Amino acid sequence: MGEARAVAERWVRQYAAREPGVRGALVSGSTLSMPDDAVLPPWSDVDVLVVRDAPAGKVGKVRWGGVLLEVTFLTWAELGEPEEVLGSFVFAGCLRAGAVLADPTGRLAATHRRVAAEFAEPRWVRRRCAGVRERIERGLRELDASASLPEQVMAWLFPTSLTAVVPLVAGLVEPTVRRRYVRAGEVLAGCGLAERYPGLLDLLDGGGVGAAGVREHLAGLARTFDVAAEVARTPFFFSADITPAARVVAVDGSAALVAAGFHREAMFWIVATYARCHLILAADAAERGAELLPLFEAAVADLGVASAADRRRRADAVLAYLPGLWETAELVLARR
Repeated sequence: MGEARAVAERWVRQYAAREPGVRGALVSGSTLSMPDDAVLPPWSDVDVLVVRDAPAGKVGKVRWGGVLLEVTFLTWAELGEPEEVLGSFVFAGCLRAGAVLADPTGRLAATHRRVAAEFAEPRWVRRRCAGVRERIERGLRELDASASLPEQVMAWLFPTSLTAVVPLVAGLVEPTVRRRYVRAGEVLAGCGLAERYPGLLDLLDGGGVGAAGVREHLAGLARTFDVAAEVARTPFFFSADITPAARVVAVDGSAALVAAGFHREAMFWIVATYARCHLILAADAAERGAELLPLFEAAVADLGVASAADRRRRADAVLAYLPGLWETAELVLARR
């Protein structure tokens, strides 16, 4: 992992040399918790945040120096002042860790010192948890039943999955994407709250999809992914995640979860990636998308959200669950 971070630092140096607007860069994401001597799994990328003077389009996934980098640009205004960072479940963890790759102004180091000192204070932990809760509520209050199926599924799925992020934030664990449910289960078990995890997972899949069924859905996703990656032309904010270079993360990474016994947890990213693929296919290869659509529909049906009415009902169930989830967060905060 130490070598992977060194590769990321070299990439930043080369990028900054030709882009004078770069004001800093740091590592974020799940690799922050990995020691230098750890081996980076092939389906894991290194998330790099690059601070610029002006906004810029997302680079996305780049294989460079043998390492898959996920590069995101942001401005100082988007990152915010130290108080804003401390209250952000998105940025607080990476500034706490302080894995700074470039800092010509010293501002990232100063922010890191403040965030590291106050990160675990209950007032900031509660504010970050509240930020997750607000995003869940905002996403699920209104679902557009007139949108396309992939859009409707994504609008329900991502806010629902944030319920797994709340225990992570309360437990001072860096939120992750593909493995968020696995990590949430670990945090709850570590706090003596393992009995609360099944209810959290039920919000995702309505009670469980069997391992054999998940493997079938993963095989269908692999077919769909390869077609979408081949035909993709229209830009989407997630375009870099549906490319040949990103296949190892979406497909192989999900397969690793299934092989480890986390087939129910794997369904989150399987269905999310399915939906993204079908947005690409609808834009760039509608006929091929129609041919592959039944595979996606089967995965959605196995989550119990085949219809707009199903998705509305399940969204309401998540909203009703939030007071209990907040209670769980308080218990994690007290026991961590």
